[in-house]
Formats: sequence, C-alpha cells, structure tokens
Amino acid sequence: MMRSLALAEELLDRGAEVVFVCDSHTVPWANDQILSRDIAVEPAVWTPAEHLELFGRLGLDAVVFDSYDLDDYVYEAVRRSGLTTLAIVDGELRGAEADVFVDQNLGSELDDPRLPAGATRLAGLDYVLLRSDVLSRRPADTPGIATHGHEVPRVFAFFGGTDAFGAGPHVVAALAATGVPFEATVVAPRPELVEAIEAVALGPGQRVDTTGPTSQLAAAVVGSDLALSASGTSTWELLCLGATAGLVCVADNQVMGYERTIATGAAAGVGVLSDLRSDPGSAAPVLRRLLTDPAERARLASAGWRLVDGKGRARVADQLLDLVQRSS
Repeated sequence: MMRSLALAEELLDRGAEVVFVCDSHTVPWANDQILSRDIAVEPAVWTPAEHLELFGRLGLDAVVFDSYDLDDYVYEAVRRSGLTTLAIVDGELRGAEADVFVDQNLGSELDDPRLPAGATRLAGLDYVLLRSDVLSRRPADTPGIATHGHEVPRVFAFFGGTDAFGAGPHVVAALAATGVPFEATVVAPRPELVEAIEAVALGPGQRVDTTGPTSQLAAAVVGSDLALSASGTSTWELLCLGATAGLVCVADNQVMGYERTIATGAAAGVGVLSDLRSDPGSAAPVLRRLLTDPAERARLASAGWRLVDGKGRARVADQLLDLVQRSS
C-alpha cells in the first residue's frame, strides 16, 4: 500500500485524480494514510466482471495493480478492455498482464522474465516508489560520521504497519544481548507485542520504549543513529534517507532482497527472524558493532544514500502518463 501511495502522491501532484480500490479498512492505520491525503477509497472487488463494472463506473483512464491476491485473469480482462495498466511486482509476474511492469527491487534489472506481448518493464532501484514525507527528509548530501552525535546510540525499530511476524520482541532481545548501552524506540502495533517487549531483560544503560503505528516514520528514522527494519519495501526508504540500516529477514519472500541488499554494503544484515527466535544472541555481534562504531554507521548510511536517489516515482509516473496520453 505504501508504494502505491507514493505513486498516487506523484500523480496527484501532476493534476491526476486518484482512487484506491482496496480493503484498507481492515488496517485502520493504513486507511488513515489514504484518507489523510483526501484520496477516495472504493471497497475491494475480486472478479473480472466486478473490476470492469467498477472501472467503467469510475471513468478511469488507467489502472495500477499492486496485489498478491488477484487472479491473473483479472489483469488480463482489464488490459483487454483497453485501459492502460501498470502492475507493481516483486520478481515473478505470476501470470499477470499489464502494459508496464514495475519491479523496484535491488538487482531486478538483471532478471529477464518473459513479458506479455507489447509490455515493457521498469526494473531496479531507479524506480523505487517513495512517499513525499520520505523525500522531503532526504539529506542534500551524504551523511557524515557526526550526523547525530548522541552519547548513547538511539535506535528506531519498526517491522511493518502490523509487525505481522512479531519481530519486535526478538530484535529487542538481540539488542539486549549486545551488553552495550542504547536507547530504543520500537513500533509495537499490538498489545501482545508491547507486553513481550517489556518482558525482555535489559542490561545497564539499555532503555526501550514502545509506540504504536505512526505516520512520522521518516522523522523517527532521521533522528536515530540506527534504524532496524524488516527487509521489505521499507528498506528503500531507509537507504534514501541516509539511515544506518540494519535489516531482518522476516519472511521467505524477502530472502533474495535481503541477501542482495546486504551484498551491496549499504545495509547490515541482522539475521533471519527464525534464527533470532531460537537464539537472539546470534545477532549480537552485528548489532554491537553498529552500536559502538560511528565510522561503520556513517559508511553504511553514505552507501545507502547513494544507492536510492528518490526520483523513482517520477520516472514511473512519466511512463504511465505518457501511455495514457498516447492511448487517448
């Protein structure tokens, strides 16, 4: 939803009208993100006929698909209706049809999936879709070693709008296992996560506060010395912001992105969540260095800042609007 929201912001800035078709009401925080931008929301639909009826009623010129749940024949029916279509994907196309495919993952430009007839593909970090609140806080130059200078390192940790895999408590346990001082703020969207985090035994000089889902993620990231996150789309936000990023692989579909990002040297690999569950101390060496070595933090931050320039959504919007103009 957040990457679609980023593209929506760019389209709105260019005078387009935007509507979301989704079930965002099931995640109030996400729903608020859409509504706070005065974007209309239509309830999710599932069949080809329902999509065609809705899109016709709305009078759309183009459709952006971003879903892991829609059947491939929905994409096919909408594209064949004559609407300009763009699909945001992660690696495999999974049978989807579209005029344009966007794969914003690191190294995706090296992949060569078979495309539907007449389709084009925009791939790699040049097409990362980032929200305005992230772009507005991107440093004008590479972060330096004394960006913050906090005597005790400040850590900000978040793992998606709901922390669906319950990573927060295990990452806090790994931080505690370092044995060094830190001040951490952890986003804990559910009461059971707050309880589990508060149950972690901390050492001298270690402090952990929890907070609920927030629309001020970018501000929290730039105000921290170390940002810990799941290895998903939020990774590109961290890199664009020039953050010192420590990544946790929380799901199987993140493995490739996790490994590729760590290999660039632009982020630190904290570990795989299943390993942290069984042994939080396995991540202690990596986290200890990040907490105690300002030069290493600055190196990572600068490498990430160079990797994601923040202009991806403009490039994607250029392509989409050009197609709309040519088809009208």
